[in-house]
Amino acid sequence: MFAWLLLPFSLCFAMLVALRRALYSRGWLKTHRLPVPVVVIGNLTVGGAGKTPLLLHLAETLRARGLRPGILSRGHGGRNDGVMAVTADSDPVLAGDEPVLLARRSGCPLFVGRDRAAAGRALLAAHSECNLILSDDGLQHYRLARDLEIAVFDSRGAMNGWLLPAGPLREPLSRLAEVDAVVLNDVFAVSPAPTFSCPVFRMTLGGELFYRLDQPDIVCRAAELQGRRLHAIAGIGAPERFFDTLAALGLECVVHPFPDHHGYRREELLFSADALLTTEKDAVKLTALDLPLPVWVLPVTADVNPDLAAFILEKLNGSSPA
Repeated sequence: MFAWLLLPFSLCFAMLVALRRALYSRGWLKTHRLPVPVVVIGNLTVGGAGKTPLLLHLAETLRARGLRPGILSRGHGGRNDGVMAVTADSDPVLAGDEPVLLARRSGCPLFVGRDRAAAGRALLAAHSECNLILSDDGLQHYRLARDLEIAVFDSRGAMNGWLLPAGPLREPLSRLAEVDAVVLNDVFAVSPAPTFSCPVFRMTLGGELFYRLDQPDIVCRAAELQGRRLHAIAGIGAPERFFDTLAALGLECVVHPFPDHHGYRREELLFSADALLTTEKDAVKLTALDLPLPVWVLPVTADVNPDLAAFILEKLNGSSPA
């Protein structure tokens, strides 16, 4: 009901989106091309759709095929305003939680910056061995030229199919006609259903082995946590997805959803419980809080079918990979 009241603002937003696209397509706003291929992983909707695990999957599978990818990110949630190199030890307050997680899990060179073209140039200047760029959440960042675009949807689909602020869309669904591939994360159900004129890939996320935040070499399975007083926190785009995963693992938890990229304070997490469960993205911000509870982190990995890395190589090289 309230979405209808916001529809005039959505129409204004649509006009601004269309104008910005026209300015780039006609060359009035400059697009910058890097000397290596750029693959953009993004989504049309606000909030997390599974881009981070997909990007980690691509970094791993493309590197296994002999490529040397670098990663670009906007650094949402971080306080850095310029271009910044991010490592596994970077401060997530400055760099953002997702970039630090990507740096830790991927092992790839990673730079963040509002201007991804500038960040890409800085990355390649520092890491000349990189021969491919993966751009995280860059679908709407037209300043950086791209060779392939991959759009990700999760089970929420496009919801009401309207643009911001009446709906969740950053761009109209017609934008899907221009992407090279769509990745559907778990079950996909949407009304109105978009028409895909490009290859569609299915992604599932899996994870059942937890590790201790303070001692990552200590791991356990969900069965070892059953029967304990558990609280679970998630400050991601779709916290309910994490809580549903815990339930599917047979764990009963008191759940605490937080906004995406939430900056945690120690006093928020002083629960009366035996353990705290969280995501890898949240975990990068918890180390400095010195929590009295043991914190167990659940990493997830993506499985994508058919082979998305092979598709990317075929598109970039013009032939099927070996």
